[in-house]
Amino acid sequence: MNATATAAIADGVRALPPRSAWSPEACRLRDFYAMVPGAPLYRQEFGLWMCIDAWRGSGLPDTPLPELFHWDADARFQLGHLGWCEAAFHPAFEVKVLEDRGDHELAQDHAGRKVLYFKGRRSGFMPEYLDHPVKDQASWEREVRWRLDPAAPGRFDYLPELVAQGRPRVARGAWVVQGLIGGYMYLRSLVGPEALLYLFHDAPELVEACMQAWYELADAVIARHQAHFSLDEIFLAEDICYNKGPLVSPAMMRRHLFPWYRKLLERAKARQIDQARRIHLQVDTDGDCRPVIAVYRELGLDMMSPFEVASGSDVVEAAAKWPDLRMLGGMDKRVLSEGPAAIDAMVERIIPPLRARGGYIPTIDHGVPPETPWRNYLHYRQRCVELGG
Repeated sequence: MNATATAAIADGVRALPPRSAWSPEACRLRDFYAMVPGAPLYRQEFGLWMCIDAWRGSGLPDTPLPELFHWDADARFQLGHLGWCEAAFHPAFEVKVLEDRGDHELAQDHAGRKVLYFKGRRSGFMPEYLDHPVKDQASWEREVRWRLDPAAPGRFDYLPELVAQGRPRVARGAWVVQGLIGGYMYLRSLVGPEALLYLFHDAPELVEACMQAWYELADAVIARHQAHFSLDEIFLAEDICYNKGPLVSPAMMRRHLFPWYRKLLERAKARQIDQARRIHLQVDTDGDCRPVIAVYRELGLDMMSPFEVASGSDVVEAAAKWPDLRMLGGMDKRVLSEGPAAIDAMVERIIPPLRARGGYIPTIDHGVPPETPWRNYLHYRQRCVELGG
């Protein structure tokens, strides 16, 4: 095969382009997934949504944030369109105010939940969820099931633009991620966290119906995406842990979630245009993820995030226990308020051994508190760059 033909095949879809064609950010990110010991660390952050407005009012420079805080350009190409904290309803529920309660308002959100908000404020805090759309088989069929139809008119209207945006990026080595709402977070958004535990016991057939719909939609959407791209990763937005560990037992995970995950992963792997391309599995969960790492490893877990320190998670300990586990997070958000000396102690404990090992991206472990001084955060980012190469 001549060089021109080889280059045409190595387009990021049928085969990876040569490393010389990758962007610098893609080199760092792909080295992270390859767990290259000592490689420069990919530079990103997580959890600044509560801070930026407060920082702008306290002297934050006008310098573009990626430049100021030393973030890499995004080397991931996100396919999306399968939900995040809620299912990918099409159509979504109508968002509307149901009741005025003085300083608060009761509203229906796009996922059909009844939510109590501070009046005029819908983000930056945890609202109170008072009701969820699925109560029983009848409400599931009436309110929700039809919104998950893969063949709903307009479901794939975004696809031509997605393909046009993605092709030049994958030709430069971008890491292709199919993110989707995980089964637990999906069920919780339909039913509510407490009611779901009863549902597992009292109405497993309804759980089965809900997960069948989750699988059918996810499989159909991923198949359409895989007609145009080869995947590098499937990312499950799961949030299955709290500060004391998992919210459901491993037995419930294996019974109600894992059969669907296995089918989805097997079919995605079989559809790859580039059959040499491995699909990595990442699970995102808040809280203490330690008890579920071994459970998800049964599915072939490659990466876990974000390792919340306040719940007891520790990336250095996890690295010792799971030498091939990729990790993102693990930097204690609370330390940022303590000043440079505490920040130095934190990053110097974590980054050198994990960089030497490979497979680590340093980020804060969740939302940075808005009272954190931006200069402290800048110091933290500068030290990450200094130690991370």
